[in-house]
Amino acid sequence: MLIDKIVLTRMVTRIAALWRAHMDELTNIDSRFGDGDHGVTIGKIADVLDRNAAEWDDDDIAAFLAGLAEAIMAVPGGSAAPLYGTFFEGFAEAAPPGVAGIDASVLKAMMSSALDNLQTITKAKIGDKTMMDTIIPAVQAVTSTAEDSTEVILTKAAEAAEAGAAATAGFVAKYGRARSYGDATLGTPDVGALSAAMMFRGLSEGLSA
Repeated sequence: MLIDKIVLTRMVTRIAALWRAHMDELTNIDSRFGDGDHGVTIGKIADVLDRNAAEWDDDDIAAFLAGLAEAIMAVPGGSAAPLYGTFFEGFAEAAPPGVAGIDASVLKAMMSSALDNLQTITKAKIGDKTMMDTIIPAVQAVTSTAEDSTEVILTKAAEAAEAGAAATAGFVAKYGRARSYGDATLGTPDVGALSAAMMFRGLSEGLSA
């Protein structure tokens, strides 16, 4: 399936719906070892996704994603906004200017670019109990497959992301405020990894809706 404006709008709004539905859960988890504001911030980003999708008035996917990234970065509160903004910024940078449809090969390049862009602002890797435990395996699942179906690619990404998020329960936090709690963080999944997994699930479900 080619990802055009209609499809991408569904994907973006599906992410927003999943984030909004899990705001309380994310807040509860973040309150254990973090600032307790992740759910609230994710809700604000969800509002940005919905608003930008509703106001999108042309077919230029690259321009839409670039504007979305900028709007996300402007959301106040914690590290979630700059991290997700940076992800979508990288996503946009690999989309051909003026493109009205994304195929599997372009999608793979966009995912790779999004990860590369994030890695310019964080050194976190798999096992550090951050959103990168979700994003790295999800993008690797995309870029390593020979599949040329966007549906299959995003299903693989969502599955890898959710497995990565679940695995963080077995890690000790190495970044952020949670790092000071050491072994006490064992048994609790990372809140950023969870919200990132929801993002990939939203992309997949929105595509297939």
